[in-house]
Amino acid sequence: MSGIQDALEAALRHRRDADELLLIADETAAAHLRWAGDALTTNGSVRSRRVTAAAVRDGAAGVHVGLVGHGGALGDALPGLVRAAERAARDAPPAADATRLPEPWRTPSWAEPPGGTSVDAFGDVLPGLADAFAAAGQRRLYGYTEHRVVTTYLAASTGARLRHAQSTGLFDLSVRDGDDSAWAGVTAPDLTGLDVPALAAELSATLARPGRRVELPPGRYEVLLTPNCVADLMLHLYLAAGARGALDGRTAFSRPDGRLPLGERLTALPLTLRSDPDHPLLPCAPFTVSRGTDDLTAVVDNGLPLRPTRWIDEGVLTALVQTRHTAEQTGAPLTPMVDNLVLEGGPDAPTLPEMVRSTRRGLLLTSLWYLRDVDPASLLLTGLTRDGVRLVEDGEIVGTVHNFRFNESPLSLLARATEAGRPVPALPREWGDYFTRMVMPPLRVPDFLMSAVSPAT
Repeated sequence: MSGIQDALEAALRHRRDADELLLIADETAAAHLRWAGDALTTNGSVRSRRVTAAAVRDGAAGVHVGLVGHGGALGDALPGLVRAAERAARDAPPAADATRLPEPWRTPSWAEPPGGTSVDAFGDVLPGLADAFAAAGQRRLYGYTEHRVVTTYLAASTGARLRHAQSTGLFDLSVRDGDDSAWAGVTAPDLTGLDVPALAAELSATLARPGRRVELPPGRYEVLLTPNCVADLMLHLYLAAGARGALDGRTAFSRPDGRLPLGERLTALPLTLRSDPDHPLLPCAPFTVSRGTDDLTAVVDNGLPLRPTRWIDEGVLTALVQTRHTAEQTGAPLTPMVDNLVLEGGPDAPTLPEMVRSTRRGLLLTSLWYLRDVDPASLLLTGLTRDGVRLVEDGEIVGTVHNFRFNESPLSLLARATEAGRPVPALPREWGDYFTRMVMPPLRVPDFLMSAVSPAT
């Protein structure tokens, strides 16, 4: 075993005033490149560590949980971290949703060292960037790429010993030509085989084809949402789909009689929204990792084994995100949060270019930004389009339109969508530093509300 496992084992032996003790250690290795105006500007690599300790105590009034975290070198810090968690548990009021830790199990990889990375992860990116810079002409390329590996170790006094190493590659590219711009984001466990010149040429083509600027008033328009736009919207839906918030009457999934809306049809399209820790393109941790308690997770659920879950099955809501406590309250199956999300329809779905060719008149939205909650009861969001709204007429992109502010609910969009395209790996632009493991289709929505013209670019 490497030093981190030995340190966690030693720390567990310092338990004195807790019935159960949980330790989570995250070892992060990351490398990045940034470029602007067709030139590399910065690069670097970092390593970091954070340990979270949770102490669980049984009391006459219920279960008490104390939670503390520590970043940086371990040294002699872990015994003090354990004592601080035990003090926090003594001082904490009983938590209504707290219980003892799950049944222990062990991953085969527990004894392996943390994963790592370096600028060598960009072996296909750097030559591709050089070629894309050379071909840019008067256009300018801006962007950022990162590869990070987060290795999580979970050790508990119950005997649980779990490890997961998660590799994530991000590539974010903007192409500008005067006051026009286009953006694309790519995510994958690593960046091997990424064709940067092809991606840059594809974006440049969207700038070159329109040839004219078009002014349009606010209103409702038929839109095509790219997979990256759909990723941002569906992630908002996923993060609002906690059973706890629904039971408390605070979300769009709440009902007046207090029941969960399981079995309700959300869309006429045969769309399935699902998560799977063993997804071939988006593997993620096969157990719950929670460094706190909120509507979606509970710290006492750390280590729960995760399985494939269908949140929406062919248009019908089949599950909300459940902790053990909410599953016991509702009698519904235990469906914890999983760190990936896939939206898919039928097997013969068209590609985005095919959807463009079948559009008589509409707007192609390539990127969303600054999404904010307006009304949690309906999941109404407001946000901005960014880096390219294209006017489509008779199957062709014929112009570039200014940006808009929009007001829409992801739930309402699903209900009104008339066509879903072929799903592909997608990067939510606003959430790219938080939740990246998504496969999404393009969507056609006939009456998307553009509430105001935006001066943003």
